[in-house]
Amino acid sequence: MKSRTESEIKQRVQRRIIACSVLLMGGKFLAFALTNSVGILTDAMESIVNVIAGFISLYSLYRAAKPKDENHPFGHGKIELISASVEGLLIAVAGGIIIFEGVRRLFEPAAIEKLDIGIVLVAAAGAVNYLLGRYSIRTGRRYDSIALVAGGRHLQSDTYSSIGLVAGLLLLYVTRIGWIDSALALIFGGIIVWTGFSILRKTVANLTDEADREYLEKMRTTIAENPHPDWIDIHNLKMIQYGSYFYIDCDLTLPWYYNIRQGHAACTELRETIQKGFSDRVLLSIHTDSCDEKHCSHCAVGDCPYRRERFAAPLIYTLRELTETDEDRDE
Repeated sequence: MKSRTESEIKQRVQRRIIACSVLLMGGKFLAFALTNSVGILTDAMESIVNVIAGFISLYSLYRAAKPKDENHPFGHGKIELISASVEGLLIAVAGGIIIFEGVRRLFEPAAIEKLDIGIVLVAAAGAVNYLLGRYSIRTGRRYDSIALVAGGRHLQSDTYSSIGLVAGLLLLYVTRIGWIDSALALIFGGIIVWTGFSILRKTVANLTDEADREYLEKMRTTIAENPHPDWIDIHNLKMIQYGSYFYIDCDLTLPWYYNIRQGHAACTELRETIQKGFSDRVLLSIHTDSCDEKHCSHCAVGDCPYRRERFAAPLIYTLRELTETDEDRDE
């Protein structure tokens, strides 16, 4: 029930962002119509991308909320990555079009009018975009939605572009030097292209299940801050994210004399500990190993009747320690 509520929240947030983006797009094209500035056109063109990407993100959030089925045993969360990839590609294409228009205007200058009104409209739209982006990123991070985070970063990059654009337009307003308008288009077109490719790089990394060091470090901290005496060792940790869900595998070394009930209880405690850091969006698979004499020096089980060495110090977990396999350790 909770995950469904989170999905509804994410979709509601995205619908609000789309509605605002449509209004902002209209305002920016009005500013372009009044001024005929190719610099302002860069902002208006990116607004088209904002709206298209917004609808794609909304569809992906709707699909990602569907429960797992026979054909999708891990759920539909990966579609958020596809959505973010399409958004990154659209942003890069829009940047390329803006650069082309900027170069064309260098050779075919056009009269620029009513810059004062255009500057006010662009500045207001930039401020609203920043607030929308912050709202989207905050919600996306809270509910682990890469689609909302990518959309928010796009909106905030639009804001940063707007700040520079307003500064350049003010300079153009004062100096009336025509090529400044084209220079602004080239500069901010390049920034937009870079933003698109940076989003693409992130989504491709997730689609190919590249290890996310940020989440692995969060996992390490959660385990290190909540130790349990009979967790003698945790290793061979692997983590894959599907939308808002984390699928985690790991090996847990327990005292060799534990029965099945004791082993199950230890695994349950580890699962509940990890969920403290990742909420209930974790699906954890644990393989249990039996301890050996070499584990005695860092085993904190106080009443072990089979101890061969004195307890020296607890095992200090590092990312390497957590992710090493039995083959890496020659075990």
